[in-house]
Amino acid sequence: MERRLFSAEHEAFRETVRTFLAKEVTPHYEQWEKDGIVAREAWLAAGRQGLLGLAVPEEYGGGGDPDFRYSAVLAEEFTRAGAAGLAVGLHNDIIGPYLTSLGTDEQKRRWLPGFCDGSLITAIAMTEPGAGSDLQGIRTTAEDKGDHWLLNGSKTFISNGILADLVIVVAKTTPEGGAHGLSLLVVERGAEGFERGRNLDKIGQKAQDTAELFFHDVRVPKENLLGEPNGAFIHLMTNLAQERMGIAVAAIAAAEHLLEITTAYVKEREAFGRKLAKLQHIRFEIAEMATECAVTRAFLDRCIEDHAAGTLDAVHASMAKWWATELQKRVADRCLQLHGGYGYMTEYRVAKAFTDGRVQTIYGGTTEIMKEIIGRSLLS
Repeated sequence: MERRLFSAEHEAFRETVRTFLAKEVTPHYEQWEKDGIVAREAWLAAGRQGLLGLAVPEEYGGGGDPDFRYSAVLAEEFTRAGAAGLAVGLHNDIIGPYLTSLGTDEQKRRWLPGFCDGSLITAIAMTEPGAGSDLQGIRTTAEDKGDHWLLNGSKTFISNGILADLVIVVAKTTPEGGAHGLSLLVVERGAEGFERGRNLDKIGQKAQDTAELFFHDVRVPKENLLGEPNGAFIHLMTNLAQERMGIAVAAIAAAEHLLEITTAYVKEREAFGRKLAKLQHIRFEIAEMATECAVTRAFLDRCIEDHAAGTLDAVHASMAKWWATELQKRVADRCLQLHGGYGYMTEYRVAKAFTDGRVQTIYGGTTEIMKEIIGRSLLS
């Protein structure tokens, strides 16, 4: 079905993204996967191309256009290129809104120009060894010392953890407040007592630096508090819908791309003297995946349109996230199976997509959490 979501400007932007990926990312990606980290030059190149800070006001060096459809184009094209390591979606769509909506004028002047030109790479640190989706389990603390906060604790599974120059840390500032006693503190590279642990060895997304972070008596200036004291829970909930939409957009794009690859493969591959595409079972598999992708695409495009208009609610964002990521997981598994032994070889795109995409049902809120949000909204 013809998509009606994007204008000529969006499609022109898509060509810009594809050109950038072909020139600045794809030729280097294999080396980045071996290194376990993306070269900083790639971030600077993305900044020069205008791919960072799309929604940041022009006065700070950004694109000045909050239209989420541009972010959707970025997510789709990076996914098709298999370039999850260069986490521009995390930077633009997850961390960007915290800085633009919660930052003071001084904070915006200090941080946003580097955010947009790629010289200041960002991360957000929520997850801890003993706390993931449950924010009440966070143990990292920040004690008010008058002219600064004293930060102690640890975080894990932090994307951009090694590269990040700016880390938004979720910390407990009122111990008896539970989830409503948390604040957002911005820790900058070089802060005394701020240490990075291992660049974690994952089964997929090898080029994405995912790290442990440690904070030992880190003195965080009072002017680095982001948003309201003890307001982190509300701030986090406000921005989660966009994070989940970004993940969902990448998920359906991945499923569609895998279907394209596999459809081409079964047309050429022979077994028992016949093309795989001539076998009824194979045709049924392709038909089922194509239908599932088409139905999901229709819902996702409606969600993208609503989010761009500012009308998407948390429940529908949760529906999009869990359905699209679970579809991606199913399609990746079925497409790998249809590739046979070749599907298990890392040189084949389907193998890398299988491992790279597996985390999609976990981060940004697990499938189980998404179902809980949806169910609670219907039954409370």
